[in-house]
Amino acid sequence: METNLRTLGPKETKVVLSLREEGRDVVLAGDIIDLLGSEPAARKVIRNLLRKGWLTRLVGGRYMLLPPERGPENLGENNPIALASAVVDPSYVGWWSAAAFHGFTTQKPMMVTVAVLRQSPMRTIEGTEVRFIKIATRKFSGFKSYPVFGRNVAISDPEKTAVDCIDRPDLAGGVSELVRIVYNALGEIDSDKLVASALAMKSTALLQRLGFLSDLVGRPLPTALRLKVRDAISPSRRSFFGREERKEGDIGYVAAWGVFVHARRDDLLSEVPRLNVESAPLC
Repeated sequence: METNLRTLGPKETKVVLSLREEGRDVVLAGDIIDLLGSEPAARKVIRNLLRKGWLTRLVGGRYMLLPPERGPENLGENNPIALASAVVDPSYVGWWSAAAFHGFTTQKPMMVTVAVLRQSPMRTIEGTEVRFIKIATRKFSGFKSYPVFGRNVAISDPEKTAVDCIDRPDLAGGVSELVRIVYNALGEIDSDKLVASALAMKSTALLQRLGFLSDLVGRPLPTALRLKVRDAISPSRRSFFGREERKEGDIGYVAAWGVFVHARRDDLLSEVPRLNVESAPLC
């Protein structure tokens, strides 16, 4: 009778228990080679641990340990954001994926987006597509470790999640979904931390979008923070949501922020049922 139990041989036991004693979640092939003192033996053990469900492959030579606490059956790792965040070090889960984690949207993104400092190709890990987004060092901040189904996962904090989504609407499900995220986020997060995080990004376009969207959803920034954001925007700069000129279909312009939004008015307003339309003078 076939079983799906996770068994261990002597060398495999040594590897698993040693890694567990060290509290390791992510392990490199070189670590196992050093532990066993033989590359051929280590390669064989790695293959066996993968087959038996003790390791999950993240990328060549990099694996995630599925410890004994996961139970005796070979069920694999069903924690896509933990797998995604473990591929590249350092990294953090961000944008739409983080917004879903923090409850800013009811949508469940099919792809996990991960912020990294060096370019890495898109991968499919355990059936989940993972997209790695290279960002500037000044933007690589505002994340911390959160427990997710028994794993510690680096995810952008609520304020940085909102800022990242405003910075890259294309990674937040588009402009209409971004409105939903901003509306929900502004009802929960710390406005001072939000503005501090936005200013640290050093992006005029981002600050314009933040001001515009907070007005649009009827949750404007407190007066002192609003002035701080406006003072950081050069009067000569104008943002067009990533484009250089106004095009047909751009429905929103607010002189105070200098922002055009490329989206249907009804689509934007329908995302926020309680929106005070008069708070955002669209034309």
